Amino acid sequence: METLKYENLRQRRILIFSLVYYPNMIGGAEVAVKEITDRIFTRKIIFDMITLGEGRQMTEEVVGNVNVFRIFKKIGTVQKMLFPFAAFYLATKLNSERPYDAVWSIMASYAGLSGVLFKKAHKDVPFILTVQEGDHFERREGLFGPMFRMIFKAADRIQAISAFLADWSKKMGAKCPITVIPNGVDYEAFSKPIDEATRHRLRSDDGFADSDKVILTTGRLVDKNAVDDIIKSLQYLDGSYKLAIYGAGENETELRDLAAELQVSERVFFMGFVPHSALPDCLKAADVFVRPSRTEGLGNSFLEAMAAGTPVVGTPVGGIPDFLTDGETGLLCEADNPRSIAQKIEKFVKDGESRGYIVRKAREMVAERYRWEGIAARMEAILEMRG
Repeated sequence: METLKYENLRQRRILIFSLVYYPNMIGGAEVAVKEITDRIFTRKIIFDMITLGEGRQMTEEVVGNVNVFRIFKKIGTVQKMLFPFAAFYLATKLNSERPYDAVWSIMASYAGLSGVLFKKAHKDVPFILTVQEGDHFERREGLFGPMFRMIFKAADRIQAISAFLADWSKKMGAKCPITVIPNGVDYEAFSKPIDEATRHRLRSDDGFADSDKVILTTGRLVDKNAVDDIIKSLQYLDGSYKLAIYGAGENETELRDLAAELQVSERVFFMGFVPHSALPDCLKAADVFVRPSRTEGLGNSFLEAMAAGTPVVGTPVGGIPDFLTDGETGLLCEADNPRSIAQKIEKFVKDGESRGYIVRKAREMVAERYRWEGIAARMEAILEMRG
């Protein structure tokens, strides 16, 4: 493998533990790592990463500005369970060849356990933990609580992506400094306007008429994202309201069955996985973005919708209140309440004045607080153990 090299400099070298990574596994955490490392690269920090392989991917490759080392040939339960130990073994080998100035674990789970093992063997190397969790908090606090608490207690520095997760880190036993640095948005990409002709074409290509009121949701089809409640909300909206679901996940069959049971299948469009680069146009073609989350670490999808100028409906859970103020940057609905979801969607569609004000305020907030450039600069300080 030909890794990234630089001449005549004493670069810091940081090892990242991440359970999955580009190109086939892309979620909020993976986007954050890539956006941050792409920008910090110019400041001469060299990044290596250990992650799981998938299928026929190369064992070693350069992705963006990260030297990626993949272990195992697939992503399954056994591979996830073995990841902390296999990653620690490879990390020890790599560290003997190219000593690391710090290790950085993405999420307090399998990657976090890798960081703990490395820290125990290399006590002088700082262990930085990024807390991005969005669900399964009861699992981490219950039977497996002692194991997860060990991760928080071993960290020398924690970056939490929301105030909610910072408080949760303290609850889990963290004693080190904790800094709230959210995930960001590629504001230029998401805020770039499209004309009406393009919007018409995008909607037509997806099977929507100009008269349709398109509700859009993105993300994994899992319980925490409450896509079932959006489908149920269609019972309280007339037939012109259509739902576009972008994403894949374990609940898809169950959600299709629910739509059929409620006799709204013809109004629910399962669009499947789309590349992250395609999301700006998807958002701009919709009338409202909805995610009635049951739990949420932060909610990058909301921020992307705001940047795109699509009004958002969300719930006051987890990290969402960090950016969603009811009537200012979006509308809040009640969790597990499909009728409440329908009421908020209708308000955006029928109250143009309120909609315009909220869209403008949301866009201004994202531009000011959630651009990747500023977030990468703040992360540089964490990764260098300063500030």
